[in-house]
Amino acid sequence: MLLLHEADQDWTSAPQEVLDKALAEHGEFIQYLTERGRPFSGEALRPSYTATTLRPKGDEVLVTDGPFVELKEHIGGFYVIEADTLDEAIEVAKRVPMSAGVEIRPIWEA
Repeated sequence: MLLLHEADQDWTSAPQEVLDKALAEHGEFIQYLTERGRPFSGEALRPSYTATTLRPKGDEVLVTDGPFVELKEHIGGFYVIEADTLDEAIEVAKRVPMSAGVEIRPIWEA
């Protein structure tokens, strides 16, 4: 999984030219994946203030509005790709439109 870290932003209120540029960059990345026959999925996420966090508290679960921790950058979206090696995943991740960074995390297939 490629976790896209970026400044917390509500893309629904972004200027149209900024949104168009970001969407075009992701369109190019999707074209790169598609041309190479690399299966993928992915989504953009709403800003962190829309999050609801659940935390264990004894025998109960505490439900709060907002993210688990306050950060400057949040996970703004993700792609799930197939890669045979970490080097291959790194090569793909270098092409993701990047704001603050991209984290590569293997998916645990139990």
